[in-house]
Amino acid sequence: MPTVLPLSESTNPFVWEGGLPVMSTFMEQRRTRRFTLQLPLSITPAGGERAPIAGVTKNISSSGVLFTAEKEPDLGSPIEYIVTLNASGPKPVNLRCIGKVVRAERESGVADNPTAGYEVAATLERYEFVRPR
Repeated sequence: MPTVLPLSESTNPFVWEGGLPVMSTFMEQRRTRRFTLQLPLSITPAGGERAPIAGVTKNISSSGVLFTAEKEPDLGSPIEYIVTLNASGPKPVNLRCIGKVVRAERESGVADNPTAGYEVAATLERYEFVRPR
């Protein structure tokens, strides 16, 4: 049976109060800054089903996006997603992105709701700006 050693204060990733962890001391590991933006999004999964799925961004960076969608995409699958910038303006601009699904979970707090959406994280590997015609 292995011996379990207690964590020292220097390696413990939590601040404890009254025997309960109240704060994490983990450092932010992201390499790029994320911007909290709610923008319309259209997702096209790779493969057989080519019907676009509507979504909304929660945050976006130069390396990825977190968005909500009605359907759960396949984990690890490549996707194309189009983020519409300036949707209500006179000249909206679409940002066409290619990436890969790295996480997909039921939206928090709505696990019992069968019509609830999914929170999806995807990489941003390639992109191009496209003006609607």
